[in-house]
Amino acid sequence: MVQPIVAGVVGALTGFASTFALVIAGLRAVGATPAEAASGLLILCLSQAVIAIVLSLRFRIPLSFAWSSPGAALLIAAHATTGNFSAAVGAFIVSGALIVITGLWPALTRAITRIPTPIASAMLAGILFPICLAPVEASVELPQFALPIVVVWLVLYGIAPRWAVPGALVVTIVVIGIAAGTDWVHGSVVAPHLAFVVPTFDPLVIVSLGLPLFVVTMAGQNVPGFAVLRTFGYDRVPARAILVGSGALSAGGALFGGHAMNLAALSAAIMAGPDSHTDRSRRWIATTTGGIVYVALGIGAGLATALVSASPPLLITTVAGLAMLGALVTSVTASLERPEYRVVAIVTFLVVASGIVVVGIGSPFWGLVVGGIVMLWLAWMRRRATRKSEPSREATTAA
Repeated sequence: MVQPIVAGVVGALTGFASTFALVIAGLRAVGATPAEAASGLLILCLSQAVIAIVLSLRFRIPLSFAWSSPGAALLIAAHATTGNFSAAVGAFIVSGALIVITGLWPALTRAITRIPTPIASAMLAGILFPICLAPVEASVELPQFALPIVVVWLVLYGIAPRWAVPGALVVTIVVIGIAAGTDWVHGSVVAPHLAFVVPTFDPLVIVSLGLPLFVVTMAGQNVPGFAVLRTFGYDRVPARAILVGSGALSAGGALFGGHAMNLAALSAAIMAGPDSHTDRSRRWIATTTGGIVYVALGIGAGLATALVSASPPLLITTVAGLAMLGALVTSVTASLERPEYRVVAIVTFLVVASGIVVVGIGSPFWGLVVGGIVMLWLAWMRRRATRKSEPSREATTAA
């Protein structure tokens, strides 16, 4: 009984500590005030806790949930698209609604999972690339602050990879404490507080932010989350309940600043694997425990936001970049795995990483469009070349 409880505590702490700074930075990038960002972090923690506890108890399988880390990275990349948080919230709601529709409409689920891997992975890599450059930039611009963070991350990554990012975060907190003293605590709203945000639905923001958020959350988080569960022997996963529940909570939580939540992958590997319990039928205890821990972590959302807001933005992005390195490696590897699609992947990556904004629509959307066009064009050219070569082979055979 103790083993799954420990796994639940470790999984929740790891999931929170690894990327909470990324979530706050992302929300701030699209116009959230510190109070709204704290509210967003709080509602995400509470939503994850509720759905993990309810579904784990209902189905007796380890279902853990997390905020969309690629989605938070997307928010940082979309800072040039909108600084109006009300419009961003409208896009969050649309993204959550699309996840609900995906759960209710199996054909859409199949369509999303069939987005060509080179395009989906390259888009995610393009989103993550500028963030993963932050440790390099910060080491040059703020060496006295950034280098201790990078060094601790590197040392721990070689010894205990799971604790590399949490360890770097601890060093970041110490660095901020030295640089800012205690002034960042005074005047900050550190008590749990939900701030209601009236949404506005701007078509350009929905296209440039809402649709890419839906795609990266599904392709970058939900699909790998299902794969992790299958890896550990959970073949009968309630996909409809997971997608409808997480989508509805994402759309509802958007009214209080949350961007998106989804089935977990990293914490799922901790809580659904054999380290949680040798008996698969007992591992749901870990995710239920993790949900309870997330409630406690959510209570500290205001303090976490005040801490992040007191630090140089580049320093926070440094921690986020270190946390996303693994995801960048995975997405780059997946995008370039098939030689015939490498040009498609590179073109998609370059368009997304460029950060361009055309007619008010950001680069992730244009990366999908351009990547799709290039893929269709090259496929047509290959078919055309094949048709031309067939008569030549037939003539040679006849001769």
